[in-house]
Amino acid sequence: MAEAIHLPKALPPEGYARLPQVLSVIPVGKSTWWAGVKAGRFPQPVKLGPRVTAWRVADLRALIDQAEVA
Repeated sequence: MAEAIHLPKALPPEGYARLPQVLSVIPVGKSTWWAGVKAGRFPQPVKLGPRVTAWRVADLRALIDQAEVA
């Protein structure tokens, strides 16, 4: 049986977060997240490599702060 991967629930203080970590903090599904990125509701990702996509933690924190105010 495969061992479960436990991801941290909090964002790091700075840097980048990959999609599983983003979705552990922002409660939406993958397809909803990508639709929101395409529509401009969510921050644009940064390509760190040919197969590595991440989001700036500062952009994610700004999104969370904006949602708390609304």
